[in-house]
Amino acid sequence: MSNSEATSILPLLKKRLAFLSGGKDRRSGLILTIPLCTEHTSMEELSTTLDYLLSIPSEKCKARGFTVIVDGRKSQWNIVKTVVLMLQNVIPAEVSLVCVVKPDEFWDKKVTHFCFWKEKDRLGFEVILVSANKLTRYIEPCQLTDEFAGSLDYDHMDWLNKRLVFEKFTRESSSLLDELALINDSEKISQMDKDRPPDCDFLPSLDPETVLQTGHELLSELQQRRFNGSEGGGGEQGGGLSWSPMDEELLAQPQVLKLLDSLREQYTRYQEICRQRSKRCQLEEIHTKVMQVVNWLEGPGLEQLRSQWAIGDSIRASQALQQKHEEIETQHSEWFAVYVELNQQIAALLSSGDEEEHAELKALQQQLSDVCYRQASQLENRQNVLQAAHDFHGTAQDLSQQLDGLLGMLCADVAPADGAAIQQTLKHLEEKLKSVEGALQGLKEKGQGLMEQMSTQTSWCEDKEAPEENKENMEHIHSVMEDMALRKQRCEDMVDVRRLKMLQMVQLFKCEEDASQAVEWLGELLEALLRTHTRLGEDAQETRALLDKHRKFVDVAQSTYDYGRQLLQATVVLCQSLRCTTRSSGDTLPRLNRLWKQFSLTAEERLARLELACCFHCAAEKVLQENEDLQEEPVAVEEEVFEEVEALGKTLLDRLTVPVIFPDGGEQYFGSPGDMASSADCFKERMMLVQERRLQLEQEGEGLPQEGEGLDQQEAEGLGPQEDRELGLEDEEELCDREEEEEGTEDELQEAEVKLVSQHC
Repeated sequence: MSNSEATSILPLLKKRLAFLSGGKDRRSGLILTIPLCTEHTSMEELSTTLDYLLSIPSEKCKARGFTVIVDGRKSQWNIVKTVVLMLQNVIPAEVSLVCVVKPDEFWDKKVTHFCFWKEKDRLGFEVILVSANKLTRYIEPCQLTDEFAGSLDYDHMDWLNKRLVFEKFTRESSSLLDELALINDSEKISQMDKDRPPDCDFLPSLDPETVLQTGHELLSELQQRRFNGSEGGGGEQGGGLSWSPMDEELLAQPQVLKLLDSLREQYTRYQEICRQRSKRCQLEEIHTKVMQVVNWLEGPGLEQLRSQWAIGDSIRASQALQQKHEEIETQHSEWFAVYVELNQQIAALLSSGDEEEHAELKALQQQLSDVCYRQASQLENRQNVLQAAHDFHGTAQDLSQQLDGLLGMLCADVAPADGAAIQQTLKHLEEKLKSVEGALQGLKEKGQGLMEQMSTQTSWCEDKEAPEENKENMEHIHSVMEDMALRKQRCEDMVDVRRLKMLQMVQLFKCEEDASQAVEWLGELLEALLRTHTRLGEDAQETRALLDKHRKFVDVAQSTYDYGRQLLQATVVLCQSLRCTTRSSGDTLPRLNRLWKQFSLTAEERLARLELACCFHCAAEKVLQENEDLQEEPVAVEEEVFEEVEALGKTLLDRLTVPVIFPDGGEQYFGSPGDMASSADCFKERMMLVQERRLQLEQEGEGLPQEGEGLDQQEAEGLGPQEDRELGLEDEEELCDREEEEEGTEDELQEAEVKLVSQHC
């Protein structure tokens, strides 16, 4: 059992029946501890465990002897005795001292019946019964574990795990060394014998990297424990022996170092052999793959491209061709991926290979690159042709749809609601035509580009002529462009006709709108004539000014009426040209004529009143002026004048109460009743002044008045002129105000006339 491994007795070792803690006695002998327990201890298991533990230290270490501590504090005396006797058979020569740790309160009587010291010569070693607290008489506390109140750290499971790792590394590294040596020798023989192929299938059963890593970790652990042991030297008592690692660890380190060195040497040779072997295999594989890529690209791949000439006659057909080309590209992509991989492998070999291999590798690389680049260029050119064809057919389809839409607009009847709608429709039509022109220009450019791309594709044929299918494609492109140009020209001609018709419709609506506006203006002029033109003047001068303003006002109305008539005549002409009915023919013209008749009657009445007022004021002023100048005329002449003033005044007052009667039977008065009353009061007041003058003249003709009458007459004469002067001042102020109002009205009329003239122009 001395050559057994820990793995074979692992369950026994886990029981901790015995262990080497690494502590040493005063003779530098190792301490072997046997902790007995209350349960029954199998002597066979204990013997097996001791055999394994004693196989670990070196012979030099064994020669110094062992100190065995038998911990019987938890065991029976007969078991302790059996264990001590068993030591005589297991390790009699290696045991120097056996310390039996006894319980504090038992065994005293039994010890008297069996004294180990009497059996020292027969046993071959000394046996001491000692209590735990007196164990330090024989062993330093720093060499005892905590079970015996010592300071030595010992973890049995940690020791067992490290032992398993060490044995595993020793076993695996030895096996791996044999395998690597066999592989290296076999490769050396194959290199010497060129005809003999190397045995490439023989590989090590273990991973050298893993075994080396395990060995380095184990060595690092052993060195760390040794370092910690040397650092932790010195017992608790001064002058004691310094603790040193157990001999099994000192023995393990050289073994691990030796195995690691041998393993690294063999592994380095093995790596170089693998590198050379891999390089040869890689060169052969690269050459095979390069020829596969070249043969496929120059064979089936090139034939696939040379059979593709069609460009389709629609978007759907071009999309189908693009899909077919994508399938071809997918097949080529697989070979291009192989090319990229091969190129990288060749570049790596060129950077690290031998000079004699460079020429072959560069030739392979150049051949592969030339074929792949040429094929990729042809693929790209074919893809560009198909994309240009797709764009061309797409543009042709869009242009056809735009032409259809434009033709639909031109064929539809135009029934706009107003001139703004016509302008919007015309603008939309112009935008459509402009868009069609741009699309046609784009179609021509795309067609030219497509034919240039196709001429590039023809170069694939090398010395052969272009196939018939390519010529048909060219003819198809020219045919599509010519057809679209003819359709665009027909639509452009129809747009010109529609544009002229729409412009006439714009004029028609404008004439109708302006005619309606003229009717509104004429109605406003009539309304202004009836509502605001009510004053007849307070003297002849003011009345003459009102007459001039009235004539201008009538001229403005006449211009408005003529402008409306001209617009309606233009409307009739445009309707005849457009072959449509106008909305104004049954409504605007009757309204215009009716308003003009009403305005004419009202203006005539206004003119008659102003002329009558002017005659009245002239006659009245003549009488009143004679009174101021004291000119005496014959009585007969004065009487006629007085009668004329009275007749004119009464006629004017009567006319103010008469309304204007329109042809349709309607009646309208000038201004409000207050305005008529104000005008009537003005004339009545002047008639009273003329009457007073008449009475005055009659009294002067009859003679001098009586005394009382003279006084009254003097008072009247004295007061009359003063009152007349005051009345004259008031009339003069009112006249100025009214003249300002009339001037404002005249300005408004002038602005309206200018507006009408500008509209007419």
